[in-house]
Amino acid sequence: MLVKTFSSAVYGINATTVSVETLICPGIHYHIVGLPDSAIKESLHRIESAISSSKHRMPRQKIVINLAPAAIRKEGAAYDLSMAIGILAASEQLPETCLRDYVILGELSLDGRIQPVKGVLPVALQAKEDGFKGIILPTANGREAAAVQDLEVLTADTLHEVILFFNGQQQLPRVIINIEDEFLHHINNYELDFADVKGQENIKRALEIAAAGGHNAILIGPPGAGKTMLAKRLPTILPPLRLSESLETTKIHSVAGQLRARSSLMTNRPFRAPHHTTSDVALVGGGSSPQPGEISLAHHGVLFLDELPEFKRSVLEVMRQPLESRNITVSRAKFSVDYPASFMLIAAMNPCPCGYYNHPEKECICGSAVVHRYLSKISGPLLDRIDLHVEVTPVAFNELSSAQYTEKSEAIRARVIQAREIQAKRFMNFPTIHNNAQMNTPTVHQVCQITDSGRQLLKTAMERLGLSARAYDRILKVSRTIADLDGATQIDNQHLAEAIQFRSLDRESWAG
Repeated sequence: MLVKTFSSAVYGINATTVSVETLICPGIHYHIVGLPDSAIKESLHRIESAISSSKHRMPRQKIVINLAPAAIRKEGAAYDLSMAIGILAASEQLPETCLRDYVILGELSLDGRIQPVKGVLPVALQAKEDGFKGIILPTANGREAAAVQDLEVLTADTLHEVILFFNGQQQLPRVIINIEDEFLHHINNYELDFADVKGQENIKRALEIAAAGGHNAILIGPPGAGKTMLAKRLPTILPPLRLSESLETTKIHSVAGQLRARSSLMTNRPFRAPHHTTSDVALVGGGSSPQPGEISLAHHGVLFLDELPEFKRSVLEVMRQPLESRNITVSRAKFSVDYPASFMLIAAMNPCPCGYYNHPEKECICGSAVVHRYLSKISGPLLDRIDLHVEVTPVAFNELSSAQYTEKSEAIRARVIQAREIQAKRFMNFPTIHNNAQMNTPTVHQVCQITDSGRQLLKTAMERLGLSARAYDRILKVSRTIADLDGATQIDNQHLAEAIQFRSLDRESWAG
């Protein structure tokens, strides 16, 4: 007897519905075809034990299972539950009715328990698009799938519960969440706050500008100056995720298996901080079975690279293209997958190997050549993609011990949101540009008009400070963001002057 059940395969951050065709006929041996990987080939041992634990019998005949379409490779143990139901239905231990209404997925344990799987959100979205009535999946994945509205999400803990459901003897629990209430309830739920940071008002201002314009930034300062502490609080002043952004970010984390059990949509912008020993594949994604990398996990959020010069040169260089295109394509011999990677890069570094170059109190033991060599670990093309170079100085004791009120993230975020709204109106007719940092050169010249006195100020600054040519567009972009924060339609001289001070590493005399 031939029976069809349905499961799903995930490629990149999208899913494809897979038809699980089960045929039981006279003969011996079990066969799984349709490009299965090793985990799927081993599944019949798990299925046989799970069926026995559920007080049913495994047919002692020839079983052929085809995973269609056969042209695409199937990976992982998520097909276990669908194949088990198909075998029971094909052996007439279950009625065939209702099987076509549901996408079924879950990994089976030997005792019949259903284990959670990865990539549930894109599977649920595809199931809705393909017109299925609902989806049956492990209990731990229920809230994640329930983020898709108008889809019946049924959960189960054991294979026996699913068997009773298809026999009409028991209903499976349905998971329903009000996604807008859930989203709005947790949208501002941050543990950290800029009010925790004493002093460093100029650094807070720099990060406010970065958040308002979506600019990449690098923090340069001695050990213990607060670079990491400041960077970790940047997501708290970014605009809240929109629902569409939240869905896209959650899909990436779902595919990577990064979502917590029984969690729903991600409501806070991600903050990723990989260690400097990370590989280029771990950063951009890939592997024999491609998975999203850190730059994709930071999509719509912040990627923080601490101790930037300690990263391998090859690791840093692979970021150059995603920083421009805001997506990454992982290509293999027979297929390629695309992962979105629209993130803010925040990097931190010491000014020299000992960390005390330009320190107001401690003496640097590194020579000029050593400092130059240390800074040269960061290539010019990568530095060209970083708009703000921020020098971080140590906090004085009287500032640390001060009881003076410091501004909360909520107040800073309000100004950032207002500036982003101005940019949204400005770039309404530019489909690929959403903030000032994404402007290309023609758009910069069109949008960032400056007065004759401002042009003279910029010329003088570039000549006296020895700024490189690549600093020109960056200064105009940042000054446009500063003007937006002030609510000004025109870029004034004070906006340009503030932007110029954030090009430290472009100064020819910075490292002696």
